[in-house]
Amino acid sequence: MPREIRTEIDIHAPAERVWEVLTDFPSYPSWNPFVREISGSVALGSRLVVRLQRSGTSTMTFRPRVLAATAPIEFRWLGHLGFPGLFDGEHSFEIRPIDGGSIHFVQAESFRGLLLPLLWGSLDRNTRPMFVRMNEALRVRAEATA
Repeated sequence: MPREIRTEIDIHAPAERVWEVLTDFPSYPSWNPFVREISGSVALGSRLVVRLQRSGTSTMTFRPRVLAATAPIEFRWLGHLGFPGLFDGEHSFEIRPIDGGSIHFVQAESFRGLLLPLLWGSLDRNTRPMFVRMNEALRVRAEATA
């Protein structure tokens, strides 16, 4: 049975600006406390190299495949630990326009696989706070330049 981490925040900036910040991978080290680096293309089917910094843990690098890249609405990838089915994570970013030129931002990840029961407690404890920190940092950056 899959498990999900889901965080949400309102950002007072246009969807296009939030998308621009979210997909400007070279700038990640200067503002993003969770996803420290990404290389690759924001294109359906492309392979990314992503380096994460989870709370209380060392960095982790993985190579997910882009499942959706619909500007300025959705960016989603699927990564695996080891081989598919062992431990998989589908990470998504959604940008939904709301009143007044602002957006509602959702960052979520759905986890599944044989190792999920062993890893869930650590994921929820260490990863959820990093999603929140990234969302807040994205808000600050997008609003400062909107």
